[in-house]
Amino acid sequence: MIPTWRLRAAFARRLSDMYGTEVPAYTTLLEVAGQINDEVAGRDPDAGRLGSIDRVTAERHGAIRVGTPAELRQAAQVFAALGMRPVGFYDLRDGDIGAVPVVSTAFRPIDPDELDRNPFRVFTSLLTTGDRRFFDPDLEARLDAFLARRRLFPPELLDLAERAERDHGLDEPAAERFLALAVGAFTLSTEPVDRAWYAELERISAVAADIGGVTTTHVNHLTPRVLDIDALYRQMGERGITMIDRIQGPPRWAGPDVLLRQTSFRALAEPRTFRDPDGRLTRGALRVRFGEVEARGIALTPGGRARYDALMAETDRRTADRPDADRQATARALWERDFPRTETRLAAERLAFFTYHPVTDRPRDGRRPPAALADLLADGWLTAHPLVYEDFLPRSAAGIFHSNLTGDGTRDPRRDGTPFDAHRLSAALDRPVLDPFALYAEQQDRSLRRALSALHADAALRTLDAPTTATTPTTP
Repeated sequence: MIPTWRLRAAFARRLSDMYGTEVPAYTTLLEVAGQINDEVAGRDPDAGRLGSIDRVTAERHGAIRVGTPAELRQAAQVFAALGMRPVGFYDLRDGDIGAVPVVSTAFRPIDPDELDRNPFRVFTSLLTTGDRRFFDPDLEARLDAFLARRRLFPPELLDLAERAERDHGLDEPAAERFLALAVGAFTLSTEPVDRAWYAELERISAVAADIGGVTTTHVNHLTPRVLDIDALYRQMGERGITMIDRIQGPPRWAGPDVLLRQTSFRALAEPRTFRDPDGRLTRGALRVRFGEVEARGIALTPGGRARYDALMAETDRRTADRPDADRQATARALWERDFPRTETRLAAERLAFFTYHPVTDRPRDGRRPPAALADLLADGWLTAHPLVYEDFLPRSAAGIFHSNLTGDGTRDPRRDGTPFDAHRLSAALDRPVLDPFALYAEQQDRSLRRALSALHADAALRTLDAPTTATTPTTP
């Protein structure tokens, strides 16, 4: 049997190889990221604090887009075969940048050991055809009819995926067939694109056209992880590859790296065959695919995320008041003033998630362990190891989507949007969309209880708060 995690690792490698063939600039991105990771690991003994160099080098996240709940359920079945479950709800329709008529989730492993083996993720977006801010009833009906006629995933692939999920793997011949079909399902099609239909959808949104204007799906981007994203941004530019205007997410500063920083090279004009209204086939180009790169930091608690969101909002206000000001410098100054400068403070103030470990050889002075987490850390009873952020930021995702669009599209703010939340997405998937905060809190709480039990810290155990849970923020 080829176990689930090996299927996942093999799929991620093959998808990366395929995408590098289709988008050569992605191969350059991998080369630069690998060089920088080796350099950082060579000079910084703490480079593996948020994941070993082997994990970071292998790490990828992909992005795909589907048009209907049925297509989303089928995609979920393929990813379930790889041990990937839907985590988090992201609504990209309501941001102040561009028109992106999708809601999204991310399929990924959730067990810490599985994440260490291979943390492959796929950010998966669903087109909201019923949202009247984007689609009138006539266009919705024609779009739904077009989507209903296509089949993204062959029945054989779905049958193998069900087997793999049920049996936690596949035998070697079945695994090989599954991987070939799965990679094929996400390969860019050579089938001609209906020029008039694609152009009609593109006036609404380039994302809508990329989803509903073609008969297949494809990898929209693949993303390696890098340990110094600022160096990568500079070096890609030096190699003549045009990057988007800035790095999305928190600023670079002297304190702890948290959440997620992302950037990408701009979508390239790729040759495609079009079918014109008179039936002739002509050549043209589409700009829909790009190469993204990310730097991951520490997962924040709901309180930490609220602090982050407030600082980002204040950065927006100050930048709007002074358009000539450097956004990174503005954000950095705010972070240095208002965000904890050390991991210890993040842990003590319950602003970030950690796993906790007892210091069993601490010199004994006859005292009992204190009850407060801050005192347990300060007095050397516990050590805290940060949990890497495994998820996404709606604002950053929307920013990168918009940076690679051909235009702003159209959205009628006078109309109401279709209500959508994690519960509705769970119903569409027929699988629960998991709360990332709850996953981090469960891992943290489990480690803390074990550590306190090992120390016989009875008072601390009695005052230990319940796991921190909250609804995933949905506003970009």
